Order: sequence, then C-alpha cells, then structure tokens
Amino acid sequence: MTTKTALITGTSRPLGLGFAVARQLAELGYHVILTARDVSRAQSLAAQLRQENHQATALRLDLTDAASMDEAADYLTRTAGHLDALVNNACDAVDFTVLSALDADPDAVRSALEVDVIGPWRLVQSLLPLLKAAPAARIVNVSSISAQQIATGLDLGASLRAPAYSVAKHTLNVLTTVLARALKDTPILVNAVDPGETATHPERGDEDNARPASESARGVVWAATLDGNGPTGKLFDDTRPLT
Repeated sequence: MTTKTALITGTSRPLGLGFAVARQLAELGYHVILTARDVSRAQSLAAQLRQENHQATALRLDLTDAASMDEAADYLTRTAGHLDALVNNACDAVDFTVLSALDADPDAVRSALEVDVIGPWRLVQSLLPLLKAAPAARIVNVSSISAQQIATGLDLGASLRAPAYSVAKHTLNVLTTVLARALKDTPILVNAVDPGETATHPERGDEDNARPASESARGVVWAATLDGNGPTGKLFDDTRPLT
C-alpha cells in the first residue's frame, strides 16, 4: 500500500502547532514533510520524529519565495508522486499589540497577506498536480478566532485587535471557500480550522490559559484526514462548524 504523504508549513518550533500536527499525522502512518524558512529548524524536528520511528523529511519552504515552492513540488514529484494532505499552518503574526485598524502599519498588512494568503494560494498551485494524483487529498488552512472580528463582529476588546493578522486570516477563510469551489469536481476537500488559543510561546508569559499544541492540533488533523463524505469550503472551530 502506498504511504500517505502530508506537507505542513511553518514547522520550525518544538512547541508549535505545526510540529504537533506533523507528529499526529506521523502517528497515523503518514510520511510527514516538515517545512520552514530556516530548514535547519525543520531538520531538527524531522530527526526527532524519525527517532520515534516515524517517516519524516525536512524541506526549505518560504511562502514569500515562489522558487522554493516549486522546488518542494519537484522534490515530492520525484520521491512520492502524490500529496495526500497539505496543511497551511505558517503565519506572519506581525501586529498583536495593535488595537485598531487606524493604527495598522501598511507594511505589516502587506507582510501578513503575503504569508497567510498569497503564499498558501501559490503553494496550492505549485502542488496541485500532486494533490490531484492522490486518491482524495485534503487541504487545511489554519485560521484564527481573530478573523471572526471581521466575519461576525466578535468583540476581542478592541476595535480590531491585530488588524493585519486578522484581515489576513479572514481573507484566508475566503480563499478556503474559493479553492473549494474551484476543486468541486475533484475528490479534494478544502477547509479552514481555528485551532483555538494555543500555548506555543511560553516565554511571552501571556498564555497561561491556553491549551497545549497537542490538543489544538486535533481539529487540524481531523480536517486533514476527512473521509470522502466530509465537508468542503467550511470554517471550523476544532471540529465544530462555524460556517
């Protein structure tokens, strides 16, 4: 039986959500491709998974660099020939301390859109032949509750907390729907998952009430392993539908 393959972006931190997702998919028998701008950090995490008897490979992938996306696609074409799951986890958390759209830095907005929207969009295009080569591929875009400030008017104690990040995640949710519609005649399912507040930066001292990445990863993994009757073009809070 052909081994399933999953690629996860933004897997550079031992406590990060991306690594937790990679580990859980590896435990399900996937060959996981850990990617990061700094490939040495992904290599260290992939080595850790291999020590646990999982199949794991590290690749350099920069969502602002189209060439690196094409190189990743070329590598997968040569080595696997298909891609069963793509998890767009990388993000550019550039302005968490900004509390109003009127104070947003245009450069921060541009950077967030590049990493959270344009990069994942371009990556799907690069990997599309591999996704189509799998029997039933899944694309999961990691969203955030911050996007709900725009979609539903959720009050997070500011007129728009982290405006660049929030607008980018909202746009990523829209992209999820757009891609699902474009792929409606294929077995590929595309969904967005808000993993909730996750304790990935204990050094900041502001995550005392957040849950471990291993818990937050479960909803992402669920969406990455949906069966053929699963939803597409939807936004989830863990496994609970928001749209």
